[in-house]
Amino acid sequence: MFTSPLPIFVSGLVARGFGRGSKDLGIPTANYSAEVVKNLPHNLEPGVYYGWAQIENGEVHKMVMSVGWNPFYKNTMKTMEIHILHQFENEFYGSLMKVCVLKYLRPEMNFPSVDELISAIKSDVAIATKELDKPEFIKFREHEFFQI
Repeated sequence: MFTSPLPIFVSGLVARGFGRGSKDLGIPTANYSAEVVKNLPHNLEPGVYYGWAQIENGEVHKMVMSVGWNPFYKNTMKTMEIHILHQFENEFYGSLMKVCVLKYLRPEMNFPSVDELISAIKSDVAIATKELDKPEFIKFREHEFFQI
């Protein structure tokens, strides 16, 4: 049974990840440090979520996020990887990133191939893109969390 406390608001500096999002998948992610991940609510279930993200005091963009151990890559450490649905011109490691996590999309899964993982992520992005246009979610784009 799904019991994660949503919405949640997370803020921290963008840390270097494993480099797989851009290189292996063509789907870049912005990652939080292990310290930020450790401070997530204990009942935030591993899986894929969607919501809003902001880098520094820039524009607020749609995002899809994976929280967990990424079974395909057999991570030993829990991660929080955010794919912001926007093409950035430059890297932003060390920048302040704020995310508003609104909705659980699916559990984390293992996949038989990289192609199937990529296909699942693209499906997640398509669902999130459509869902975040709904009034109950779009209002969070203007939330005071992103204004301070």
